[in-house]
Amino acid sequence: MKRRRHILRLPKESLTQTAALLALLFLGAMGLAGPSGLLAWSENARMLEQRQKEVAQLTAERDHLRNRVNLLDPRHADPDLVGELLRSNLNVAHPDELVIPNR
Repeated sequence: MKRRRHILRLPKESLTQTAALLALLFLGAMGLAGPSGLLAWSENARMLEQRQKEVAQLTAERDHLRNRVNLLDPRHADPDLVGELLRSNLNVAHPDELVIPNR
């Protein structure tokens, strides 16, 4: 007596539905935990706030440097700033001057 093995065959429609379900589950997982998903929003918001603080700090530093450059313009340099830079960079001071370092 011959035994026949029963091969389980899935209909084509079932395979299509399974593939569609897997694709939807993958898209849902990416929407939740992907690089631009719901879980990444708080991290992105924190990074945005940090970058905005950094931009504000760099803008203030740039404005300070721009002011010093304008004060050192060769056509009309600020005498106080020129004297300060000469004393600090060249260690030039009169005997009656008191030197107080800034930093």
